[in-house]
Amino acid sequence: MRILIAEDDAALAGFVRQGLQGEHYAVDIVEDGEQARAMGTEFDYDLVILDLNLPKLDGVSVLRHLRLKRPSLPVLVLTQRVKVEDRVQCLDTGADDYVPKQLASTSLSILHIREDLVAKIKAGAESRRSRDHLVLQRKPPRIAEFPRRAALPSTPAIVALGISTGGPKALQEILPTLPADFSVPILVVQHMPAGFTAPFAKRLDGLCAASVCEASHGETLQPGMIYIAPGGCQMTVDRSAHPRGMICLSDKPENQLHTPSVDIMMESVAAAYGPLAMGVIMTGMGSDGAQGMKAIHREGGFTLGQDESSCAVYGMPRVCAEMGILNRVVPLSQITHEILQATRYRKTSVG
Repeated sequence: MRILIAEDDAALAGFVRQGLQGEHYAVDIVEDGEQARAMGTEFDYDLVILDLNLPKLDGVSVLRHLRLKRPSLPVLVLTQRVKVEDRVQCLDTGADDYVPKQLASTSLSILHIREDLVAKIKAGAESRRSRDHLVLQRKPPRIAEFPRRAALPSTPAIVALGISTGGPKALQEILPTLPADFSVPILVVQHMPAGFTAPFAKRLDGLCAASVCEASHGETLQPGMIYIAPGGCQMTVDRSAHPRGMICLSDKPENQLHTPSVDIMMESVAAAYGPLAMGVIMTGMGSDGAQGMKAIHREGGFTLGQDESSCAVYGMPRVCAEMGILNRVVPLSQITHEILQATRYRKTSVG
């Protein structure tokens, strides 16, 4: 598999190439945007790693060109930009994932995020192969036995949604289709670094009929609100002080691979709501969310997974499917429909 790195920082480009070559990828490096645009269009790469601040042609322009000419080509953005507008633009332009360069400004500091950086690159590269070649040898995932919707024991009072690589694009596709009068709160953990979730929530709020916000500590959950877990914090929910539930944010527990963690959020939802919880697991690499979805399933809640063909990276849903804890598996385009069906949504009449 071939990777193109468009980066004018020689030390950073060398570090990334070294890590990828250790994973047996072929790697090419270009130092300016014009070369990136030409090579990304002319050659059949499996992934492009793109700096936004490139000489001759900026990375946003390169990304727009690649999205036009190669819409399915995964692009991982490296960015030092810190303004809200720049972060939103990064999402809007179609990046599949990103690494903030302020976490990796020198060849020494980047060693601290080596695992995460290489994992995202591998995930993006694998996403194209997984879409083109579904793994036919794998046994079909087990779908958990569950009564038909008309006989569900309880209507979910909350939706807990976990998502990672490929998530920004997926969420911008499904959340705007939710109605403004949706009846239950939705908690979302999207793996993002601190500083990216607030502009992402703002962007979603502008796209959605329902209200979207970055979650705040001590906030009482409201029907129809969509709460995005802040990057750098663990989000849980507590019903001891209010029956609707209250959001709790913390940097505990520590030594977690992901902050925020889907597992931590979903396990708290399962404990607080029991059979009134609904869990949704979507595109992303790794296994975060498997234990949380298991907890919701064990408590009698409803569990929904995104199918392989519509995932950018079929990792998190795959683990849940293979554990046999998913009540339903559907493509991305059907996620909203399933949520509305499970929560017994009825359109409010007008007049």
